[in-house]
Amino acid sequence: MRDRVWHVVTGILVPAWLLAAALGTLLHRTLPSSGWLLVHLLLLGAVSTAILIWSQHFADTLLRRRALGHRLSLGLRLAAHTIGAVLVMTGMVVDAFGLVLAGGVLVGLNAVAHAVVIIGQSRGALPARFSPLVRYYVASALMLAVGVTLGVLMARLDGGGEDYERLFLGHLGLNLLGWVGLAVVGTIALLWPTVLHTRIEAATAASGPTLPVLVGGLGLLALGCLADLRLVVTLGVLVYLIALGRVLGEAVGHLRRAPAVTFAGWSLGAALVWFALCTLGFAVQVALSPSWTVAAAGVEALVPYLAVGFAAQVLLGALSYLVPVVLGGGPAAAKATAAELDRGGLFRVIAVNAALGVSLLPVSSSLTVALSLLVVGCMASFLVLFARALRTNRRVRALPLVRVAPGERTPVPAPRATGRILVAAAAVLLTVTAGIVVDPPSVGPQTASAQEGAPVPATGHTTEVTVEMVDTRFVPDRVEVPVGDELVITLTNRDDMVHNLVLETGLVSPSLEPGESEVVMIGTIGADVQGWCSIAGHRLLGMDLDIVAVGAPEHVGHDADATAATAADDLDPMSEPGPDFVARDAALAPAPGTTVHRRTLTVRDVETEVAPGVTQTLWTFDGTVPGPTLRGSVGDVFEITLVNEGTVGHSVDFHAGGVSPDEVMRTIQPGGRLTYTFTATRSGVWLYHCSTMPMSMHIANGMFGAVIIDPPGLATVDREYALIQSELYLGAQAGEVDAAKLQAREPDLVVFNGYANQYAARPLAARTGETVRFWVLAAGPDVGTSFHVVGGQFYTVFKEGEYLLRDGGSTGTGGSQALDLAAAQGGFVEVTFTEAGHYPFVSHVMSDAERGARGVVAVTDGP
Repeated sequence: MRDRVWHVVTGILVPAWLLAAALGTLLHRTLPSSGWLLVHLLLLGAVSTAILIWSQHFADTLLRRRALGHRLSLGLRLAAHTIGAVLVMTGMVVDAFGLVLAGGVLVGLNAVAHAVVIIGQSRGALPARFSPLVRYYVASALMLAVGVTLGVLMARLDGGGEDYERLFLGHLGLNLLGWVGLAVVGTIALLWPTVLHTRIEAATAASGPTLPVLVGGLGLLALGCLADLRLVVTLGVLVYLIALGRVLGEAVGHLRRAPAVTFAGWSLGAALVWFALCTLGFAVQVALSPSWTVAAAGVEALVPYLAVGFAAQVLLGALSYLVPVVLGGGPAAAKATAAELDRGGLFRVIAVNAALGVSLLPVSSSLTVALSLLVVGCMASFLVLFARALRTNRRVRALPLVRVAPGERTPVPAPRATGRILVAAAAVLLTVTAGIVVDPPSVGPQTASAQEGAPVPATGHTTEVTVEMVDTRFVPDRVEVPVGDELVITLTNRDDMVHNLVLETGLVSPSLEPGESEVVMIGTIGADVQGWCSIAGHRLLGMDLDIVAVGAPEHVGHDADATAATAADDLDPMSEPGPDFVARDAALAPAPGTTVHRRTLTVRDVETEVAPGVTQTLWTFDGTVPGPTLRGSVGDVFEITLVNEGTVGHSVDFHAGGVSPDEVMRTIQPGGRLTYTFTATRSGVWLYHCSTMPMSMHIANGMFGAVIIDPPGLATVDREYALIQSELYLGAQAGEVDAAKLQAREPDLVVFNGYANQYAARPLAARTGETVRFWVLAAGPDVGTSFHVVGGQFYTVFKEGEYLLRDGGSTGTGGSQALDLAAAQGGFVEVTFTEAGHYPFVSHVMSDAERGARGVVAVTDGP
């Protein structure tokens, strides 16, 4: 295989990992363990693959001797690392320790093999000025082997505890400062001056004792973590930082002689700055933290900056310089390829680093997300430029060689930097502005301090507590903290559903998947603070946390929901829907002739108008409220596949089937699916609904529908309509159900088929002399109905599986004025209209009729 083709084939691995990381970032809300996964897609995937490729390439160049096995050997190592990395990530995502162990062993052994190959390559190589730099690659590979071992042990412990946090710090230090850091230091010693086009006058600072000092510092770091000695860890990082300072000082000297003018130079330079700052931050966090837990939380906050600011920028900068060199094709091809990779370089570097810098400030998660999207967008553009560069290289190589005399060359003016700097600054400013507009409290610290105007003196003491999420409860649900103490809460989710912690101060923890833990830095406590889980309905179930400030004056709080805007403010009982409004079709088709009914119900969050000018984001089965009405006969089999494309966990309960609820009614998380099979053995109008707790909230927010099982011998009638009554507890416009109103049983609307008064605006049709059957179901969650047709008399009434009246009853003249149904009950009535006109139908609980439970049947003369 030709060199160029080989480099292209192996080099595709890195962009593939980068593409996976970019897609993962966009889809992170749907991915389990998304934060962990994104970091490892970048570091264990893209960056580690690049280190394997380029460390071998530089070893070949510096030693002037090929490794044993050459391409076959490197190909096998790349394959082993890729398989191992995939196994590790898959095992963590699906919670299969066996896969994590197998993948970790494969990655670790492969790293040792990489070190052995380079050691063997070094023996017998002719002495060269910079050949000692290959020792950095040997040392870094061994650090990866140890770091991966610590990571596997962490996975075995399954999170939580001081031992876990010590392993975490060791794993992070050896992998980022060791595996990545040592490889970068060994490479940058020569790559940096090459990119800047400067000369190395004497031995590089990376030569001599620098590597032993760096390795010694990492050894102290590992020893301190294993021996439970935080000061030793701090000392180790400081020793490492001193040696790193020598290399960075030399880099600054090169920069003074020849400022960076390409994306490669700017990106590498910015990466080295982040490397130094994050390494210093590592030492400071460990030194000043009162415990391993707090230290681990502080260092973990640095991971995005080490991963993106340092590792990703080193990777992109190095690729931008090396790809044109490796592809070759002559000066013209290399220049054209480099020009493609350099497009918008200054803008990309400034935007990425300014956004990272702003995100260091105490901003909210909304603004952090906006800044992250800007960073990901700028970095992901490299993939597009990489594809363009490959195409440009092929195109220019195919052009005939044209020689140009020196005097005939047209000078190319250097691009002006001012415009690019201003555009980058404007992009960051617009991003920040957008984040603040979406979430006005985006700026400023979010702490649980005292009331406004009463700053609390800090005691300098930290109170650490562990809170578990179990059975939709915080355990414990009350935490006492001395006034002035810093509070640190270690949250662990022991439940089988996602939870988070929100404080009334505005602080919001990450959402934790089952089994995950998170250290939340609450801040200085100066007054009582209330917290809760904000996942829909969980607070309604009692998932509250009280933080009590011991020794504080009486807390002057406020009800954050008391002044919240509600869509109920926009209700107008006299308003009519617009001319384009289409009412839900209440006409009911006969039961299909099949005996097996297969249906997929897809859960979606849909913003829906529920009254003129009033919208709510409802949780729906198949996008409608109520969900689809299913119909069949006694003995029919229903095979229902539930797919959750919503944002929270959901389930389904079919009252029409008698089955064990353990499996088929279990909650499935977003992205999940299950199949629910039941046989209809009893006739009636049956409710189906989401049974995920709190059920009241899931039903009130739209998750219900009807299954009609015809009683044997059901007569054919002229018209059939299905009316499902439910109530709405309005939150904000386009928001979700108001839990407080629901708990107080104070509905804003009571409606038929999901929309207030819709059949008053768009009446149902009938003709005189026709038999009209109304199937009625009270879906609730709390309110029943007394169904009545004004001006009509029911001569057949079927309720909860039994005829209460049939064709006038035993006398033949009997009638009924209302069908009374409690929540979750159903039935039907039959009526014939003898005169043309408009016949209102209502719930005769009149206050509910006035809230929207009314409609009209428009009767015209029969043929």
